[in-house]
Amino acid sequence: MRLVFLVLLLVILGGLAWIRLAPSDPAVWHVDPKVTADQDLAAGVRRRIAAGDDGFARLHAIILETPRTEVLAGSVAEGQVTYITRSLWMGFPDYTTVRQNGDVLELWARARFGQSDLGVNRARVDDWLGRL
Repeated sequence: MRLVFLVLLLVILGGLAWIRLAPSDPAVWHVDPKVTADQDLAAGVRRRIAAGDDGFARLHAIILETPRTEVLAGSVAEGQVTYITRSLWMGFPDYTTVRQNGDVLELWARARFGQSDLGVNRARVDDWLGRL
């Protein structure tokens, strides 16, 4: 019985380590968001917003103020950035790609693991856009 418990504990710890340490390949996550309309998805959200010339730079600053958020790939100067935001306790990564398309910003936030993000990406993106 003790051996079963130890094996189960190792499997759980290994899974948690994988969630935190799994590499994030920019070729997979730093892609065109292809946002045609606002959408609330089970594991993410897509948004379009008119932002003007300096909107991307302002949004970039807001996003980088978010705890546990960093740039995966891209830059404002390139016109597209993908960010990783990790959850506090479990370290689940969520990816948000922001693309400048003329005067419009296109955002696609999505979870890497699971079928649902419980609305976390929608709340985060809507907060960023509200602050913008």
